[in-house]
Amino acid sequence: MQDRIKLAPSILSADFARLGEQVAEATKAGADYIHIDVMDGHFVPNITFGAPVVASLRSWTHLPLDVHLMTEQPERYISDFAVSGADIITVHVEACPHLHRTIQVIKELGVKAGVALNPASSLSMVDEIMPQVDLILIMSVDPGFGGQAFIPETLEKISRLRRMLDSRKVDAELEVDGGITINNASSIVKAGGRVLVVGTSVFNAKGGVSQALQKLREIKI
Repeated sequence: MQDRIKLAPSILSADFARLGEQVAEATKAGADYIHIDVMDGHFVPNITFGAPVVASLRSWTHLPLDVHLMTEQPERYISDFAVSGADIITVHVEACPHLHRTIQVIKELGVKAGVALNPASSLSMVDEIMPQVDLILIMSVDPGFGGQAFIPETLEKISRLRRMLDSRKVDAELEVDGGITINNASSIVKAGGRVLVVGTSVFNAKGGVSQALQKLREIKI
C-alpha cells in the first residue's frame, strides 16, 4: 500500500484559455498526476476533451497523464489516447460489457489500466477484474460536471474497497474523484483513498494552485 497520497489535479476545472500554462503550474507545484476527464455527451451529459488535447498537453508536463474515459464504448478511443501520450487509461465498468478484454487492450498498448465505478455501482462489479488493474477509481459524485458536492456515503464504499485490496494483497491504486476539498480530504484518506482527484479546490483556490496543493500534501495517512 502507498505510504503517501498522490494528488491528481483535474483540468476540467482549469482555465481552458490557458490550459497548458495551468498544467505546467500544477506540475511545478508538486502534483503527481494530471487528471483528464474525457466526456462524450452520451455516457455523461457533457462534452470535454479528445485525444488531440492530450497530445498537446504532453509537452507541458513530465507527469503521468491520467485519462478518465467517461464514454460509451470506450474501446473505440483507447488506441488514440494511448498514442497521444496517456500514461493511465481508466474506463467505466458500467460502459464495458467485456471488461477483461478492454483492460487487456489497454495493457497491450503499454499503458496502465484503471476501472471506474459510479457512486451507485456495487464493488462486486470489479470483484473479478481487481487483480488485473493498476487503479480503481471510486466516483464520489455522479460524473458529468465539475464543482459538485462530495457524496458522504462514498466514504464507507472507499473503506470497503481498501479492505478488499489489502486482504487480497492487490497493489492497485485507490483513486477518488469528485467534490474533494481541504475540508473532507483527510476523511477520504483515512477511509483508504490514496490518489485524490482535485479540481475546483485547486484551480479555483484563492491562494493559487501551489498553496492549495501544499495544504492537501500535508494530510497524513
